[in-house]
Amino acid sequence: MANRRTPKLDRAQAVDTALRLLNDVGLEGLTLRAIARELDVQAPALYWHFKNKQELLDEMATEMFRRMVAAGPPAADAGWQELLLAGNRGLRAALLGYRDGAKVFSGSRFTGTEHAAQLEDTLRALVEAGFELRQAVRATSTAYFFTLGFVTEEQGVEPAPGERREGYDVAERAARMADFPLAAASGADLFQDYDTGFEEGLQLLIAGIGARYGIA
Repeated sequence: MANRRTPKLDRAQAVDTALRLLNDVGLEGLTLRAIARELDVQAPALYWHFKNKQELLDEMATEMFRRMVAAGPPAADAGWQELLLAGNRGLRAALLGYRDGAKVFSGSRFTGTEHAAQLEDTLRALVEAGFELRQAVRATSTAYFFTLGFVTEEQGVEPAPGERREGYDVAERAARMADFPLAAASGADLFQDYDTGFEEGLQLLIAGIGARYGIA
């Protein structure tokens, strides 16, 4: 009888499994060994594709980006403000699709070139609107850093939809900080209704970009 051979494990299969497992165990619990167990293979099979966890995270971030851009580009006639709004709204939605999604994305190096194509389109739109290239770079990177930081903090409080970490009860916080009335009242805006907070913050940032460079 011929020996049965285990199907060859490919890189895409490993990344897809890692992204699914991320929602169950979070970034700290996501190890190459845990992914190997999920795939029912030995850990060395994964080390063939990824030398270490950071290489895996780079590929996971790249796949997250691929899935994000697969939703389609903004309207062709969108202005620079609409491009930044749509791009960062899409980024936040993508990051929130995974437990610790922002932490996976932060500091990762994309392994493909899909991000270059999107960046090229965005920078071109800003340059055509009147930005110098360095200004366009500063505008897009600042918006990106805002979104990444916002979601990192958001997921620190609400790691997954419907889940909230202990220690972030707004009423309890207000009572504890009663001697500092403004700081106490700020909790309602800091730790609740993240959709509104993100939208207002992003629009403030984009308005500031326009004012700083004198471009409507």
